Amino acid sequence: MKSFPLKIVTPDGLQFDGEALELTVRTIDGDMGVMAGHVNCVSPLGMGTATVTTAEGKRSAACIGGILTVLDGLVRLVPTTFEWADKIDVERARRAEQKAKQTLEGSPSDAEAKLAEAHLKRALVRIGASKKVSR
Repeated sequence: MKSFPLKIVTPDGLQFDGEALELTVRTIDGDMGVMAGHVNCVSPLGMGTATVTTAEGKRSAACIGGILTVLDGLVRLVPTTFEWADKIDVERARRAEQKAKQTLEGSPSDAEAKLAEAHLKRALVRIGASKKVSR
């Protein structure tokens, strides 16, 4: 399997810069896989798990918002939030999930409900990604 150059950059800095065999991410239109030779494209990211496959194995992360670009073989993932599965604070994510659910069970305003729903989705993405830690 051929590799391709992949850079993952967030507002917090460089998360990955190397050769990958495959990248899977959640775009706003659904899951997308990228391999060497992929056509040029740009896609906004949704909320989901990203998986980077290298010669050393697979590594997953919670990946939320941002953009994916493929241009002349160079793949750039620029997510708003990107947390490697083995670095996710699962207890913190569970607390955020419970807090969001409690807010939604009450009588929140429309703005509070939308914010709580966003917090809930992010917490669930983090919890889901944390279960995909490579061992």
